Amino acid sequence: MKKIDSFTINHLTLMPGIYVSRRDLTPSGDEITTFDVRMTAPNREPALTPQALHTIEHLAATFLRNHPQWASKVVYWGPMGCCTGNYLLMQGHLQSADIVELMRETFRFVASFEGEIPGATPRDCGNYSFNDLEAARAAARRYLEETLEPMPADRLTYPQ
Repeated sequence: MKKIDSFTINHLTLMPGIYVSRRDLTPSGDEITTFDVRMTAPNREPALTPQALHTIEHLAATFLRNHPQWASKVVYWGPMGCCTGNYLLMQGHLQSADIVELMRETFRFVASFEGEIPGATPRDCGNYSFNDLEAARAAARRYLEETLEPMPADRLTYPQ
């Protein structure tokens, strides 16, 4: 079988950032841009705990799907299986730089969130108790401070 594109990225040099992972056309002609929202340096920094990543998923998905400007373009937000970041799928031909401010807003929301995690009830989630708000907030703060707020230009395009 052919290796899928995401397995051709050199994870030994990949740093936290926002990368265009792929672009797809739907049968109706809509373009979908998939972003790699990488929060940790793979294989060199500790991965996020699954509980923190699950909490980030609940909070970020809720924030993005309610965003006044971007909600209609959000297709999906979800965690990477390797626990080093998230995927964001958006309608349109977008560049990483186009969503930097949106990611700053999203992670500020996560970093400062207090209260009940949206959708974290037995009725609403298949593993509702598998959350860690404090770890999610800490991971969001770190990503903001070390990656999103300075947002180095070399963290917007996959390394070669």
